[in-house]
Amino acid sequence: MIETQNLTKEYEVGSQKVKALNGINLSVDKGEFISIMGPSGSGKTTLMNIIGCLDTPTNGTYHLNGRSVSDLTEDELANIRNEEIGFVFQSFHLLARNSAIDNVMLPLKYAGASKNEAIKRSNEALEQVGLSDRSKHTPAELSGGQQQRVAIARALVNNPSILFADEPTGNLDSKTGTDVMNIFKELNNNGQTIILITHEDTIAKESNRIITIMDGLIKSDIKEQHEK
Repeated sequence: MIETQNLTKEYEVGSQKVKALNGINLSVDKGEFISIMGPSGSGKTTLMNIIGCLDTPTNGTYHLNGRSVSDLTEDELANIRNEEIGFVFQSFHLLARNSAIDNVMLPLKYAGASKNEAIKRSNEALEQVGLSDRSKHTPAELSGGQQQRVAIARALVNNPSILFADEPTGNLDSKTGTDVMNIFKELNNNGQTIILITHEDTIAKESNRIITIMDGLIKSDIKEQHEK
């Protein structure tokens, strides 16, 4: 599903060039649940931004579902983000004045879905995360865990090939974080490919594969075995 070869990323900071990625070779199969770990500045977020089509590499190649995305235009990258990829962030990024279902419907509106289709699919996504009874509530009327569930539903509503989660439990207490991780595990058990960025060992161990990045390179890649 994902194949990168010698992926590098350089940033110019003043007159200096800083290498965020130093040659990443990564393969991800359909249905995997992967955690990417590493200290601040290790390159893990840069890697997620590139394989999530939010950024482009300086050098190297990246194929998503057999398609080369390394040299696509901004419009083409935007289409892939809307059709192939779902994002869940630490900060929920919900529109404060919109109801839960209106927040979930946003990607479908961008994709040109009809209103009836958007409502149907958004209700189904909210049901997936156990929030069908809160569809008319605004973010202010929801707990942090419920807001993150809305964000997960929004990420799922376009049936993405890959779900990216960047520190999805970072703003949640431990019990609520566990509840959110249980949603990810259930989604993965149903076939959803998930790539999660975290700095917490306990969160990473919930996945089936842990990749550790340091200094822009993969330092370890360990597959875990969990009972389904």
